[in-house]
Amino acid sequence: MPRVLAALRPRMQELARDRTSGVHSFFVPPTHTAVTRARLGPDPLLVPEQAVVVDPDPQTARAVAREHVATRLALRNYVNHVRALGFGDEDLACHGSDRLVDALVAWGDPATVAARIGEHLDAGADQVAIHPLTTQGQGLSRVLDQLRELTPALPPHKRAPDKRPLTAARPATEGPTT
Repeated sequence: MPRVLAALRPRMQELARDRTSGVHSFFVPPTHTAVTRARLGPDPLLVPEQAVVVDPDPQTARAVAREHVATRLALRNYVNHVRALGFGDEDLACHGSDRLVDALVAWGDPATVAARIGEHLDAGADQVAIHPLTTQGQGLSRVLDQLRELTPALPPHKRAPDKRPLTAARPATEGPTT
């Protein structure tokens, strides 16, 4: 089975490139995906996460998105990560500026959200892990509703046929020998 390493920063990405099948990055904009692909080269898998809120209302969507961003900004490694992406103190205040929230969470109608997923693919992602966000109490039904709305708008899968498969066939086990 292929194994990927959760890796945001350069040294972890290099470790993943050299010792695993690739990288899964979390809490990243498409610009991070492009830099990561350049660092990895063409062969390792690159599967960034993209948090999404399928809702065209900016106030509602950003409120849901900001809850997600705020939980990560409570963790030093994510604060260091967003600082390395070029965000400053003003972006980290009050659970994240609109600029930070908009960079990390795709929100809007299905076409707008799908376009952001396409940006990751265009930046070199092999796949994108879609992470629908909800407020507390909305539950799984809202997650599924967002995926149903989003699915028809998603860009086609672009993985090159000569790349390593995402799953590997297990070798046949041999029976007992006599």
